[in-house]
Amino acid sequence: MDQQMTVQESLDADASLQTQPVAPATFRDYVQLTKPGITLSNLMTTFAALWLASYGYPNWKLAFFTMLGTALVIMSGAALNNFYDRDLDKKMKRTQHRAVATGRISARNAILLGIGLLLAGVTVLAVYANPLAAVWGLIGHIFYVLIYTPLKRVTTLNTVIGGISGAAPPVIGWVAVTETMDMTAWLLFLVLFLWQPPHFLALAMLKTEEYRAGNLPMLPVVKGFAETKRQMVLWGSVLLPASLLLFVHASLGYVYLLVMGVMGIVYMVLLLQGFKTKDDLAWARKLFGYSILYLTVFCAAIVISTMVNYY
Repeated sequence: MDQQMTVQESLDADASLQTQPVAPATFRDYVQLTKPGITLSNLMTTFAALWLASYGYPNWKLAFFTMLGTALVIMSGAALNNFYDRDLDKKMKRTQHRAVATGRISARNAILLGIGLLLAGVTVLAVYANPLAAVWGLIGHIFYVLIYTPLKRVTTLNTVIGGISGAAPPVIGWVAVTETMDMTAWLLFLVLFLWQPPHFLALAMLKTEEYRAGNLPMLPVVKGFAETKRQMVLWGSVLLPASLLLFVHASLGYVYLLVMGVMGIVYMVLLLQGFKTKDDLAWARKLFGYSILYLTVFCAAIVISTMVNYY
């Protein structure tokens, strides 16, 4: 099986399959290899946590290097994910034109870039932030590349497992300032962990046929839409109180409480609407868009509430 191949065997197999010349990679190809959209969304949570830990008065040198180191680690994970999933990417419409899947970027270059970015990112975090920040960078990276990515091929729990890596960036931002894993750090981790299943399961519903074509056991493919909706409601129902616990433990004011209370209630209403909808895909698309808005507002609420409290 592919996931049991060594890296060298995988690279050799790629070389043997390249029977036709392909266009050379562009700078844009290498940028896309690092998934800039995902990188930026994760950096948003890193900054919000760093801002909160600094009471709105961050050390800007520390902030810069924390963001840089975190970005490099996330970009590394994206590049290595592209390397590992290149066979699957060829089977799915939305990914079949990725540079590694088409051969514009060789598998060898992708893995070398990924390793280089990881080493650079961990070094920046360890030297310019602190070792604990670097450790959390590694934790997120390991869960994404070495655990989530291969398990995506074998279990519907891949979305939950991947949530651990997605919850690491705000922790990096917090510990870069505080150098400790306190209750607020764990709550930041919990909120981001709980946010991800409804978000990615909505996407999985939208891309069910592509995942089926790629033979990936995503929950909507294996269990159907009804079970997927039930699990989304379960995660969302825990997300609401978890997000409000930050009001108690993180010295966040009533602006945060009001905004996230409303956002959480609206999220639950949308999730429950899924049981009555006549158009599952339209509902999933609406929910996916709202989940992105929810995360953006969550970060903005942290920043604004911190400013209101301490300025």
